[in-house]
Amino acid sequence: MTRFLQIHTLHSYTSALLNRDDTGLAKRLPYGGSLRTRISSQCLKRHWRTADKDPHSLHAIDGATHAYRSRELVTEKVIGPLRERYSDDIVAVLERAFQKAVYGDKGDQGKRSRQTLLLGAPEIDWLAGEAERLASEAAGSATAATNAADKWSKTFRSDIKVLREQTALPGGLTAALFGRMITSDPAANIEAPVYVAHAFTVHAEEAESDYFTAVDDLKREDDDSGADTIQETEVSSGLFYGYAVIDLPGLVRNCGGQRELAAAVVHNLVHLIAEVSPGAKRGSTAPFGRADLVLLEAGDRQPRSLAAAYRSAVPHDLEVAVAALDKHLAQLDEAYATGEQRRYLSLAETALQSPEDSGLGRLPLKGLAEWAARHATDAPDA
Repeated sequence: MTRFLQIHTLHSYTSALLNRDDTGLAKRLPYGGSLRTRISSQCLKRHWRTADKDPHSLHAIDGATHAYRSRELVTEKVIGPLRERYSDDIVAVLERAFQKAVYGDKGDQGKRSRQTLLLGAPEIDWLAGEAERLASEAAGSATAATNAADKWSKTFRSDIKVLREQTALPGGLTAALFGRMITSDPAANIEAPVYVAHAFTVHAEEAESDYFTAVDDLKREDDDSGADTIQETEVSSGLFYGYAVIDLPGLVRNCGGQRELAAAVVHNLVHLIAEVSPGAKRGSTAPFGRADLVLLEAGDRQPRSLAAAYRSAVPHDLEVAVAALDKHLAQLDEAYATGEQRRYLSLAETALQSPEDSGLGRLPLKGLAEWAARHATDAPDA
């Protein structure tokens, strides 16, 4: 039975700015004596989970629930609906109580004092229902609202804990996949079953500074000559190695034991990893591409990245990169013989080799996703 599903990819992008640092330049990573262009795991995960218009969107899965990440969840989602129906003093009392319950003791001191939290739709709906109930029971009395809110606050942690235990996806699908940490309520933390590495170029960075101007279309002949705006940005090209791991029993557990839901998530996630591109400055670089290689491995031994295949930078060439990956994989097989089952998709002419017992087969993306989903259905219990 499969515990881990490993997903290795090679993606090619040309003249793009995929992930910026705090100075607006492409993120970088020193590795093996060469500086590489990098895409952070946070950037990758955000694009996968927010691809709601994609036919394989995670939120298009039947049974998936949304989640919202914000400092303003109580303000907008919980207390907001009360403002038109109840007096300002009742709303103010309840808002203070709910902000402190959700965000901690300083939660009522403005949004700058709050941690950005991820809450699922079931949790938000329950909180909104509780706020509505307390407001209604106060019957227009601010004193009654204060007393009710104080009483509610004392049992909040235990009550929402019961909700979470009885709900399949209390933190929404986002938390079920990528985890959640709430420092004010450790019991609400959710362990991530999907691990994502930073992607990096298999070769040394290839970047240039792009000088560009903007010209005023309505400029008159007697106006000053020259451009209206002169700016610089950075663009880079690269063949990126990406790596993700899915702890299948952990995913099934976070999906409330629903194996069909977990299988659907794995199926769609394989599609999203292969087809959804990250990228800043989309309007001026069109950074859209699909994976040149997707290698899936299913097994029950501890996962291991194949990043070391590119410890020494290789040329920016797909055939060379695939050959380097294949060589490193063969060395690992000979040394450790961990016996993973493998399937892959490739646009390269260079074929991957494999031990006979791995069942290595070359499939289209649809076949890869279906193969991965079957392993989720058959995963052992956590």
